[in-house]
Amino acid sequence: MRGLSLAFGFLTRLPMPALADYRAEELARSAVWFPVVGMAIGLLLWAAAQVGLQVAGPHADAWLGAWLAVLAWMLVTGGLHLDGAADLADALGAAHRDPTRFQDALKDPHIGSFGVMALVGVVLTKLVAAHALLAADAGALWPWLLIPAWARASSVLWSQTLPTLAAGLGERFAWQVSGAATAAWMAALTLLNWTLVSPGFALAAWAAAGAWWGFLRLRLGGMSGDCLGAGIEHVECALLLVAVWVAA
Repeated sequence: MRGLSLAFGFLTRLPMPALADYRAEELARSAVWFPVVGMAIGLLLWAAAQVGLQVAGPHADAWLGAWLAVLAWMLVTGGLHLDGAADLADALGAAHRDPTRFQDALKDPHIGSFGVMALVGVVLTKLVAAHALLAADAGALWPWLLIPAWARASSVLWSQTLPTLAAGLGERFAWQVSGAATAAWMAALTLLNWTLVSPGFALAAWAAAGAWWGFLRLRLGGMSGDCLGAGIEHVECALLLVAVWVAA
């Protein structure tokens, strides 16, 4: 269970027990548990949304539930992947006329105007889509669980099938998680998406993961930790919108 504890400690801000004799490679191997962490995050989001719906009352709008869900999304993850989305947006903006600036901008800890636009875009998309999903099917559970799980499983797949742009966690995850384990998770989540939500949702999940893989391969030539984090955010946004379409 050390790997599961490390995965929760890395992907969330939930308190985890300290581990004795910790080795750095254990964190990379813990990526095999990322989908489980994603489901746990999704359960917390759904619970937050339900609290908002109950507080607002049966005849009120779903905005309170949506707001609490998105707020929980940011608090539970500590904005980890939002940071990647902002960093990548800033790097792409800086490299628009001078590609050599990409890596320097990606490593810059400060946030620029492109990063702010990316953050606002992601948060607003999640807020509006969460509201629409709750309005269409207030009690729906499975999309909330499966969207974060799929996005995090996809990040491991991207790390294993794309070259690295720079040394870092993205590189370490690529060689510390077995390809068979990743394939098994992707197959299991595909089956769950298909049976518990809809076939269209399962196909859209692969389309979203594949689209981000294609963007990283064709536009950047590889991946980094920030690219993986940004992909998690964008895949979650895309699948929330698809879930709204399925529920409508």
